[in-house]
Amino acid sequence: MSKLDDLINQLCPSGVEYKTFGDIVCFINGRAYKQEELLQEGKYKVLRVGNFFTNNSWYYSNLELEENKYCNKGDLLYAWAASLGPKIWDGDKTIFHYHIWKLEFDETIISKRYLYHFLRFDVDKMYKSLTQSTMPHVSMASMQKREIPVPPLEVQNEIVRILDKFTSLEAELEAELEARRKQYEYYRDSLLNFVDDSMSDGRQVEWKTLGEIATDIYRGSGIKRDQVTTEGIPCVRYGEIYTSYNIHFNNCISHTIIDNVPSPKYFEHGDILFAITGESVEDIAKSIAYMGNEKCLAGGDIVVLKHNQNPKYLSFALSTNNAIMQKGKGKVKSKVVHSSVPSISEIKIPVPDLETQEKIANILDNFLQLTNDITSGLPAEIEARKKQYEYYRDKLLTFKRKEA
Repeated sequence: MSKLDDLINQLCPSGVEYKTFGDIVCFINGRAYKQEELLQEGKYKVLRVGNFFTNNSWYYSNLELEENKYCNKGDLLYAWAASLGPKIWDGDKTIFHYHIWKLEFDETIISKRYLYHFLRFDVDKMYKSLTQSTMPHVSMASMQKREIPVPPLEVQNEIVRILDKFTSLEAELEAELEARRKQYEYYRDSLLNFVDDSMSDGRQVEWKTLGEIATDIYRGSGIKRDQVTTEGIPCVRYGEIYTSYNIHFNNCISHTIIDNVPSPKYFEHGDILFAITGESVEDIAKSIAYMGNEKCLAGGDIVVLKHNQNPKYLSFALSTNNAIMQKGKGKVKSKVVHSSVPSISEIKIPVPDLETQEKIANILDNFLQLTNDITSGLPAEIEARKKQYEYYRDKLLTFKRKEA
């Protein structure tokens, strides 16, 4: 980094001027949509927080809006609620939703890529100061007061050159990981499509609601965070369904003391668990199958489905894009998203005979295992590159403040 040191010594030897974001950036907020305005097909994509860092479950709109309510390729955006952080938009003309800002600024003063890297640096600092009791968010007023060092453009550009090397490698690894995941999802959805409601041998496949499939369906009972123990009766809390389990599992990562739960609700081998509270419409009612043999406790905001079908098959069928769209139908994002027993009961999936269910479950289980084996090294490599980037980013974006 001798070139950068030389530039700093030459162009800003006495320090760097700090400015507030309000001095150099104009924050343009997106448009809030009603659920009925969001379409499955349309002229424009609608970029929401749920799509901001992923490419899943897009909605569309045919509304013609003011030009500043669209983002175009190259625009710098910032998600200010739920998942905080910047993104340089690389798609076509798109409507951006409320909870997202478009940033406008003078690039003769501050480089877009420099601002992007600094916003990533800044959001990490913000997360440390946020409480975890509510959905993470930052107000425009508070954002405008935050400070950013603004060295000469030559210094900014050299910092960008160094940091972009790390992010480009990280992006390549993430693209490979995403490609593997998409390959699995495509194969899963194709196998569970059942064109014309029949199988290749001509046998018919019934589409049934979970209410028709269920032999029983009920909500769990609350288990607080401070009631989780390392020993006792196994249990699952709803947040763990999002963060700690995949399609099916054999063992619970948490336990509790039965005396902590005044009205215990249990689940057993083969039951399907749904998380009915979440942070996004796209993730709501994620479901998993329990394949262990212990009798376990279901925490609050979990729905337990009992049935006489193949549990692994049900879990795969409930993870398809078709099922995910049904889970999110009619849900509105506020601070959190909720589902319910009646909503889950209405989800419709294909239900072939038990022999076919087992065959499909085995095929997808093997394919998922193969996918995980191929990608097992990628997440660790990505995490290592992120740590390396963060180390150099934090070092490079910390400057001596120029005295007034």
